[in-house]
Amino acid sequence: MPLTDPQLAVVIFAITYALIISERVHKTTAALAGAVALIAFKVLNSEEAWAAVDLNVIFLLAGMMIIANTTAKTGVFQWIAIRAAQVARGDPMNVLILLCLVTAILSALLDNVTTVVLIAPVTIVVAETMGVRLVPMLIAEAIASNIGGTITLIGDPPNILIGSYAGLSFLDFTTGVGPGALLALVGYLALVRVSARREMRGSSETRERVMALDDSGLITDPRLLRICLGVLALTIAGFLMHSTLGYEPAAVALMGATVLLLITRTDPHEALRDVEWPTLFFFIGLFIVVEGLDSTGVLERVGSAAADASGGSLSVATMLILWMSAVLSGVIDNIPYTATMLPVVRTLGDDLGGHDTHARVLWWALAMGADLGGNLTVIGASANVLVSNLAARSGHRISFWEFFKYGLPATALTVAISSVYLWLRFLAF
Repeated sequence: MPLTDPQLAVVIFAITYALIISERVHKTTAALAGAVALIAFKVLNSEEAWAAVDLNVIFLLAGMMIIANTTAKTGVFQWIAIRAAQVARGDPMNVLILLCLVTAILSALLDNVTTVVLIAPVTIVVAETMGVRLVPMLIAEAIASNIGGTITLIGDPPNILIGSYAGLSFLDFTTGVGPGALLALVGYLALVRVSARREMRGSSETRERVMALDDSGLITDPRLLRICLGVLALTIAGFLMHSTLGYEPAAVALMGATVLLLITRTDPHEALRDVEWPTLFFFIGLFIVVEGLDSTGVLERVGSAAADASGGSLSVATMLILWMSAVLSGVIDNIPYTATMLPVVRTLGDDLGGHDTHARVLWWALAMGADLGGNLTVIGASANVLVSNLAARSGHRISFWEFFKYGLPATALTVAISSVYLWLRFLAF
């Protein structure tokens, strides 16, 4: 008996995911193979597959990679790395906490993907300078970027989707979700101090070497640095005002990259050579694989089942959406998951009291579950995938299970904190 399209979509997704976890096949190859299989078995046609690719994510990444890579040529990342290490008095743990805090703050103001593009090069230099393992630092920063990105409407792609669909303003979103996300960040930084203390031990010799470093000659091209910082400042301003200006973040990133190429007269072959193409094609493949689950109704059935299980209780529905979103976002990537859940949450909100202040808690639960749940696995969020591939480029492999080792406790703690926050603020009284 032949498999139905929903069954085929589930089987292909399961095989793709198994290949990614096993690491016997490169995750980009596995994702592309899954995408091709859906087309080959006619679960999706070519037009449906191409339409599933979120070009806003792809072009945002590409544009910011060009800006970051051009800026890196000035030596500014090395300078920042040494200054950060010296501010922390050469203590690796203090450096890690500082970088995580900066990453979280920038992720709230920009977005988590842009932030890790800028922070990862600094972290690589810091780890090499201090003689500590790079992988735990990069994983910690990826997780911090997802938590920080939860705070604002522009911090994480799922938030943008939710705000647009539900008609939420920047202030609405930040006042609803922001305090809980800040509490989750405090809890996570405390967890980092405990979980990473063995990895972040530094000797007195290391501290002395760091404090003795001279950073005066690290900026190799001051003129190029001024240009890069100017373009970066304008790009950041564009991100903050993109709704007012009427541009998508991807358009802003591409504008910044193009202006930088024009002013510096950089050879586009050279600029594009440094783009992390495996990351971009991994997302292309993953978007199509998840579209197979979406277009055949598999994800909608999961969401509807959760809605039915709430039994008409706003409190039960909120906790179900929060925890289900956390688990599923960690497995299938939080962007397509969120897009699928939007109509489910709206319908559930209408049934449970419309769009008053209390019913909005369902949107906060979806945002916090999707954003924080993205920390569960290396493929759960865009920032995680990007950090993994940047680490591989520098010769440090982040395996699926190593990320999961750090991601599981971080996700469990931050989602638990979010549960308490949502309950006490919106449900208990």
